[in-house]
Amino acid sequence: MNPAATLRAALLVLASVPGVAHAAFGFEDVSKRAQQLAAKSYKAPEAKLPAALRDISYDDYRDIRFKADHALWRGRLPFEVQFFHPGFLFQQPVKINVVGAKGVTRLPFDPKAFNYGRNKIDPRDLRDIGFAGFRIHYPLNREDYKDEVAVFLGASYLRAIGKNQGYGLSARGLAVDTALASGEEFPSFREFWLEWPAPEARELVVYALLDSRRVTGAYRFVIRPGEMTVLDVRARLFLRAPVGKLGIAPLTSMYFFGENDPAPVEDYRPEVHDSDGLLIASSTGEWLWRPLVNPKRLLVTSFALDAPRGFGLLQRDRAFARYEDLESRFEKRPTAWVEPVGDWGAGHVELVQIPTADEFNDNIVAFWVPERAPEPGKALELAYRVSWALDGRFGPLGQVIQTRRGQVGEDVTRFVVDFDGGLLDKLPRDAAPELSAWTAPGAELLEHRAYRNDATGGWRAVLQVRRTDPDNPVELRAFLRTPEGAVTEAWSYVWPLD
Repeated sequence: MNPAATLRAALLVLASVPGVAHAAFGFEDVSKRAQQLAAKSYKAPEAKLPAALRDISYDDYRDIRFKADHALWRGRLPFEVQFFHPGFLFQQPVKINVVGAKGVTRLPFDPKAFNYGRNKIDPRDLRDIGFAGFRIHYPLNREDYKDEVAVFLGASYLRAIGKNQGYGLSARGLAVDTALASGEEFPSFREFWLEWPAPEARELVVYALLDSRRVTGAYRFVIRPGEMTVLDVRARLFLRAPVGKLGIAPLTSMYFFGENDPAPVEDYRPEVHDSDGLLIASSTGEWLWRPLVNPKRLLVTSFALDAPRGFGLLQRDRAFARYEDLESRFEKRPTAWVEPVGDWGAGHVELVQIPTADEFNDNIVAFWVPERAPEPGKALELAYRVSWALDGRFGPLGQVIQTRRGQVGEDVTRFVVDFDGGLLDKLPRDAAPELSAWTAPGAELLEHRAYRNDATGGWRAVLQVRRTDPDNPVELRAFLRTPEGAVTEAWSYVWPLD
């Protein structure tokens, strides 16, 4: 296509191309490009932005809006795609293509597709600057309106929502050397291919090429919007050089304060977070819940597993009264649950919790680290599903509903943990499950007991603990069991330094 062609002209050409049959392009084509990239030295993409976009403020960048009537597939198909303008934090250009019956068509950047608001930017300075990313629209909440359901924007970040949800935590294509002293490397999606959907399609296929100093990769995303929006992911990675830590299926979220971790400053809101815990399902049938904290210093913990069944960052508090925030509506922010497809082998789920002084930074990261990263030149292939849901209930066991703590005297802390649902609901009324409780070195468990919570119908566990190591965080664990086995998740709490 003539590089001088506008985006509008490109869309008019594409409008005449039936999308039910696709040209011979797919995952293997992207994989071949990734492998070829890995065999070469890394070359950072060149940003061609004028100073007015490089130095633009947050508010001025938000004033640049894509014109909805220029959307890809506008009014023709269930899905529509709108594009983000480069600038502000998003200065690396990405290429975007459409795969149709007649082959692959590159979408050229066209300033006429954007409204620049109060910004004074000369369109002649914007030739061939590329896009920053894109967002996908689909009639999610009602048939006569296409909601925004997924966004690919910045490095390898992506977000999605299901019905009646609002954006919260993010997923990423890959995490490299997160929380290592050497510093984190941020791979980026450099190019995308959008597969033309059928007229009645309920899913959209997106291919992506990932690149960074030491890693390249090919990705295939199948996006299915719904009550719970699902992303099926296939990835094939190639290393240029060894990495210290390869983070697979990373999730990134925000936790400022909550019921177990009081506000560091006076705030009218009881809780402020996009996620309140990490849930892990092991291949042995154990379910483990770790409440999030906002630590005083960097806190990295891991859970060794063989062939994990799943992990995710969950938002379990769903009542508005938990947050009292009419603008942010944290109760509508989704859970993201990762389910491996196939055997991922041995490795560990890692949780990184970073101190934050406000709610404007994502300070929580969770991902899978394989026991052995691939050698440079060899491929690592993985598949997994990410579900974006309002329901925080996974698995058959009773779940941790809340964690609270308070001082008892000068040096004793009381932890109160409520369990509810799952197998607990199936116990006879006169059942008395046993509380198993444990503390790692660094604390002394003085008392532990469990009793029925008559206000909720669930069960409450109470632990009284004295810290014996004043210099390090301490792990506590508790769950309810009967002679047949566990009837609740294992509450696994890291008691941070105050």
